[in-house]
Amino acid sequence: MKKTVVLSLILAASMGLAACNKAADTAANAAENVATEAVEGAENVAGDAMNAGGEAMNAGGEAMNAGGEAMNAGGEAVNAAADATKNAM
Repeated sequence: MKKTVVLSLILAASMGLAACNKAADTAANAAENVATEAVEGAENVAGDAMNAGGEAMNAGGEAMNAGGEAMNAGGEAVNAAADATKNAM
């Protein structure tokens, strides 16, 4: 009878440990899912930031081109004024 009681207690303890392990596994899986979603979200934010940076660089390049064109137009205006002054004399 003592063996039966001891074996029953061992079986009950094993079942309790199995239940604890299942809960721990469930919590670990949930934590892993949250971490995965956080990483994916961070990757998306980083990708969006890189895209925005690329667009800003493109806009800066276009602004530089427009500035260069304005300088060229200014130089042409100065040359035309110089020519007009020479012809007026």
